[in-house]
Amino acid sequence: MGRLLAAVWLVLSLAALSAHAEDPKSAKPDQPLTSFPYQPSLDVASMDRTADPCVDFYRFSCGGWIANNPIPADQSSWSVYGKLYQDNQRFLWGILETLAKPGAARTPVQAQIGDYFAACMDEAAIEAKGLSPAMADLDAVAALTAKKDLPALLARLHSHDVDAYFGFGADQDLADSEQMIAVLGAGGLGLPDRDYYTKTDKHSKDTRAQYWAHVMRIFELAGADAATAKQAANSVMTTETALARASLTNVEQRDPYKLFHNMDPKKLQALTPHFEWAGYLAVLGTPPLDHLNASQPKFLAEVDRLIATGSLADIKTYLRWQVLHQAAAHLTSSFVTANFDFYGKVLRGTPQMPPRWKRCVGLVDHQLGDGLSQEFIARTFSSKLKADTLRMTQQIETAMGQEISQLDWMSA
Repeated sequence: MGRLLAAVWLVLSLAALSAHAEDPKSAKPDQPLTSFPYQPSLDVASMDRTADPCVDFYRFSCGGWIANNPIPADQSSWSVYGKLYQDNQRFLWGILETLAKPGAARTPVQAQIGDYFAACMDEAAIEAKGLSPAMADLDAVAALTAKKDLPALLARLHSHDVDAYFGFGADQDLADSEQMIAVLGAGGLGLPDRDYYTKTDKHSKDTRAQYWAHVMRIFELAGADAATAKQAANSVMTTETALARASLTNVEQRDPYKLFHNMDPKKLQALTPHFEWAGYLAVLGTPPLDHLNASQPKFLAEVDRLIATGSLADIKTYLRWQVLHQAAAHLTSSFVTANFDFYGKVLRGTPQMPPRWKRCVGLVDHQLGDGLSQEFIARTFSSKLKADTLRMTQQIETAMGQEISQLDWMSA
């Protein structure tokens, strides 16, 4: 009985919320929503009553929804969760479109997320800037004249989300989950994982060929002639293939013992004698480390070998590619289109690029999520709803407490 009361209260509370929500069907898909989208928990129209539930229960319960919801052209898959996410995006779009209009009434947080969205939506200004947003990092790569300066340059690029050679961050200590530890991990690949570089089936070979063509195309868009771009793409593929072969497989990475190699800075430096870690950490501003997790020692050793034996020209080509790869989705339409043609169409099977408003909403959510969530909460969760939810939670806890206290097989 306790669970039943809790379930009834939950349904009533959600019904109270949905009474103030907007049906996303009432607005066109290419228009923002002005209130939180409501989706009924049970939609009879989503069923297929012509199906025999004893033969095909999935079709019986979901057939109507599938028939009425073909996969959108800008999606590689579709489900009720995908549709709910899209409806929520339209609601966030409505928030940001309002806040993108300058006005004295905006709070600092509202101005920040609104101005970011407005800048993202200003395609004319983006086209006018050309390659300039990436030029500072590209110039820093071009200015590299000695391998000894690579650690400082990599620290700069990593701080700008350029995933070159390896990744560095913090995570839970696998030996003590109550502690955080610095972690060095494998990285630096333009394809999703190791297998894309190592498998020999036709599909994998075709994907690599299309990736090579994509790398060449990006270099050409950045100003290289065809011969130089071809040479650069070959160099990038050689470097990334070596990094991939030195990485753990996806199956191996499921074994935590293979990802935990606690060592002090001296041991790390001995593992990679051609990369000066003190300089890298100093530019990042990392506090002194007495130990860290070098999660894939074999991979780090391969990075060191590539630095030691590779030419400075190949190192700079690889770094230039990584800068362009990170920036491509945010530059002019030619870069954006080329980036989507490979990562959207080839890798994910998505026929059509999402409209710009979706991409901009996603960027605000990803990079300024705390500010956007404040606005979302202010518009959807009233003080009454908060009080009702707390009361519901307390009643659920009380009901469960009553049930568990009556279990004759469980001791105090």
